[in-house]
Amino acid sequence: MVACWPEPIVSVQALSQTGMPTVPNRYVKPPHQRPLINSDQTEADVEIPVVDMSDVCGKQEGLRRVRKACEEWGFFQVVNHGVSHGLMERMRGAWREFFELPLEEKRKYANSPDTYEGYGSRLGVVKDAKLDWSDYFFLNYLPSSIRNPSKWPSQPPKIRELIEEYGQEVKKLCERLVETLSESLGLEPNYLMKALGGENKVGAGLRANFYPKCPQPHLTLGLSSHSDPGGITILLPDEKVAGLQVRRGDRWITVKSIPNAFIVNIGDQIQILSNGIYKSVEHQVIVNSGKERVSLAFFYNPGSDIPIGPVEELVSENQPALYKPIRFDKYRLLIREKGPSGKNQVDSLLARR
Repeated sequence: MVACWPEPIVSVQALSQTGMPTVPNRYVKPPHQRPLINSDQTEADVEIPVVDMSDVCGKQEGLRRVRKACEEWGFFQVVNHGVSHGLMERMRGAWREFFELPLEEKRKYANSPDTYEGYGSRLGVVKDAKLDWSDYFFLNYLPSSIRNPSKWPSQPPKIRELIEEYGQEVKKLCERLVETLSESLGLEPNYLMKALGGENKVGAGLRANFYPKCPQPHLTLGLSSHSDPGGITILLPDEKVAGLQVRRGDRWITVKSIPNAFIVNIGDQIQILSNGIYKSVEHQVIVNSGKERVSLAFFYNPGSDIPIGPVEELVSENQPALYKPIRFDKYRLLIREKGPSGKNQVDSLLARR
């Protein structure tokens, strides 16, 4: 893996704070990648499904709703999820405080592309690539052998304890969701967890995203179109400012978050394991000129050295294996090198017939 960035890293937040009237060319997307805001190619009245976790445990109707959401959308909001609403709010607040710290304090945690752990402002190491209008902080949470709280921010006070508490709660939710996905596919409840490597081998990381105000939001994106490379993603959105858009056919749906809900999306590894029954769907983030946004993504992934391929029980003569198996660490390397690139990654694994 490349050990350093191809160009000096520029904080997007610092750029935004200069009050510049235009977006620097490095952030201007080609016309076909620019966001469609309030056009006939966005749908204002369509919303992603909502799943109530109290209705899915062993209940066939609830499991059918989960399956429909994963087949048709690849996204759903989850309520009654068991994570304290107060903890969710404290996490959002703590990370907002972190991003308001002086730049020199944040740069103590500057990351590099070999692990991405720390404070950064770009994804991918392609020289002269068009960049996204965002900063972030990424940290490893699982397995515990690679968790290193000394690499986590020390300011604001108590943020490390908060990350630990939040990680434990969201990890439990991920375990319940993986079990639910397994049952909704007609598999034993622990099947997908075993396929991901088991509770002691699964990986997880947290990325706190900061999307600064942007003088020309119609020309750029906070995060370019992509599908998530891992297993499932649990997003704690900014409740006051919308920004996440989900692809629905040839349209983009701007997600309206429900208070105290998480947004869950299927990653490429679950699409592969389900042999294409469940979809990892493209999504992107738009920015705006008047408000900044903070969101937290918790990525729940297979163990790094686990080969992931279609589940045998979901392969038949009529539905042969769609994907070639690949180890997750090799797969993740693709996005770390190239950055967000639509569905190109998972499509590259399609078995040729």
